[in-house]
Amino acid sequence: MNIIEIQGVTKRYASQLALDNVSISIPEGSIFGLLGPNGAGKTSLIRIINQITAPDEGKVLFCGEKLSPSHVSMIGYLPEERGLYKKMEVGEQAIYLAQLKGLTRKDAIAKLKSWFEKFEMQSWWKKKIEELSKGMQQKVQFIVTMIHEPRLLILDEPFTGFDPINTRLITEELLSFRSKGATIILSTHRMESVEELCSHIALINKSKKILDGTVKEIRAAHKTNIYELEYSGNVIGFSNALGSGFELVSSSQDFTTTRARVKMLGDNTVNNLLHALIPHVQIHGLREIVPGMNEIFINKVNG
Repeated sequence: MNIIEIQGVTKRYASQLALDNVSISIPEGSIFGLLGPNGAGKTSLIRIINQITAPDEGKVLFCGEKLSPSHVSMIGYLPEERGLYKKMEVGEQAIYLAQLKGLTRKDAIAKLKSWFEKFEMQSWWKKKIEELSKGMQQKVQFIVTMIHEPRLLILDEPFTGFDPINTRLITEELLSFRSKGATIILSTHRMESVEELCSHIALINKSKKILDGTVKEIRAAHKTNIYELEYSGNVIGFSNALGSGFELVSSSQDFTTTRARVKMLGDNTVNNLLHALIPHVQIHGLREIVPGMNEIFINKVNG
């Protein structure tokens, strides 16, 4: 089942076309990467899902129903532009924001105390927001985004300002949240986070969707049929053994071994490659070169 169905959505701002007939399905229980360069249209789409703005054309469905104000309570949204009141105390502000999400003051305090303890933030309760670092402020906002346990969590660049330890902490919380059945939309430029977290992605560029699917399927579809081998033996003999069925893409040597990247041509297989090489060199390792999301992102955006 898809928790969100974006169907033919178009959005304009004066003469600027922000989204051009975009259709995306977001499976329930997934961590969905919404990717694209700056200005591609990602934030416009997020604002439409949050009902901050409305599409000019097309529609959005939430669990099969037309998106409506009743769905707001089921969504948690952490925008890229942070919005905390700098003069308020951390604890009082967190309680206030939790109450806006529908929690009673008593429940808000109980849940916040638990979160603050988990994140080792107990000493922050009476501090003012302006006394906190950017990363510390972001921890507070992350907690109040999660506090009402939304069915759909939308995070826009959630790791900005975090050191590696806090990035790992947030990552673990997101994986735990997803394991409980929640769906997460993750908008980020950190492709390592996409590789680690996302099961599905959509790539938007210049207001159009240019790619979507599971991360596994997309990486498989962009394979270049290149393999890296580590071997010892005569380099010229290796090259000659490749013949016309394989192309030597690159080669580098260290003291004892050589690494070479070889592209399969025609219908040749790994077995064919090994059969050609084993009489001439000693093979120590072989692996397929599968492009990462960063490489795919750059290639697709650059055309």
